[in-house]
Amino acid sequence: MPAHIFSIANLVVIAGWLSLAVFPRQRWARIVSAGVVPGLLAAAYVVIVASVWGKSEGGFSSLADVARLFENPWMLLAGWLHYLAFDLLVGNWIVRDARAHGIAHGWVLPLLLLTFLFGPSGWLAYLGVRAIKGQPVSATPIEAAT
Repeated sequence: MPAHIFSIANLVVIAGWLSLAVFPRQRWARIVSAGVVPGLLAAAYVVIVASVWGKSEGGFSSLADVARLFENPWMLLAGWLHYLAFDLLVGNWIVRDARAHGIAHGWVLPLLLLTFLFGPSGWLAYLGVRAIKGQPVSATPIEAAT
């Protein structure tokens, strides 16, 4: 069963990434990529963790404890859903932030792929692109892109 949910989650998250890549300016695409898909993944995560927590060995106090925790396929799936949801939210932030700072979507596309595949490295590369494009890296709000 966890393997089946894993496969479904991987297909569902593709819808969010494709909406970011192909329709970055469409309101419905933002709803899909920043709301619907991460929301579904988060709901599945909460259900899994709530039903399995305490029934698995391990925890978060050491790397060995995390390894024991993820020996349970349900907790491993929960961890994967966590990655999928947050990487997609980071991808959504990159698209919105790039738009707010006048960075062409062509620069963003490879960074979305990098974020999808390797999470934090895509975000870090985006910050590098911002710096190259003369956009200071700061905690500037991105309300203008909404």
